[in-house]
Amino acid sequence: MQTRVLYRDGLMLVIDKPAGLPVHRGPKGGASLEDYFDALRFGLPRSPALAHRLDRETSGCLVLGRHRKALAHLGLLFKHGEVAKTYWAVAEGGPEADEGVIELPLGRLNRARGWWMKPDPAGQPAVTTWRVLGRGHGSRGGPSERIAWLALEPHTGRTHQLRVHCAAMGWPILGDAIYGTAPRLGGPGLQLHAREIVVPLGKNRSPARVIAPVPAHMRALLGACGCSEG
Repeated sequence: MQTRVLYRDGLMLVIDKPAGLPVHRGPKGGASLEDYFDALRFGLPRSPALAHRLDRETSGCLVLGRHRKALAHLGLLFKHGEVAKTYWAVAEGGPEADEGVIELPLGRLNRARGWWMKPDPAGQPAVTTWRVLGRGHGSRGGPSERIAWLALEPHTGRTHQLRVHCAAMGWPILGDAIYGTAPRLGGPGLQLHAREIVVPLGKNRSPARVIAPVPAHMRALLGACGCSEG
């Protein structure tokens, strides 16, 4: 995991979280990112801890606080929307326009489904800005289909916000087995990556701007949309 550290200072670490690994242990146990935290102390007496979350299947920039005071400070930055986040996604079909804003409140689907969400006029406000970075065609074992490479910027931090917003607009994220059309088993994996995070460090310091490289499971479809990285 040390090789996946993208940024380090006295306050925080930013790591490139791999897809498929949950950030914390679930009720049924199993491997999680927390298993690696002791190896990320880098000389400090305590292991770092999560300053925010990413879904199990989402890869990319994840911030860890290196001590209690740092966690409290980072928690306030995330709570007040002062941390800028940009995700890259590959969507089915894609929007007709080149950019826009989604303002769609979200609420829990039901108690039985735990963290699954749905559009809900009575739910919590949720806002996402999106831009099309490229368009192309992909294939999932059948006829070639239109896909779009999107940059998504969540201005609120609701659970599964980007996944629900894209699905509600009619262009679900490829590989999404909950809100999209992907099969439960197989498929390309969720095509959602926390590409960039910008964390303010104080009045007299430039913000930390960290970029996570394109993960292996997204290179082919992003390449089909014109992305040259990887």
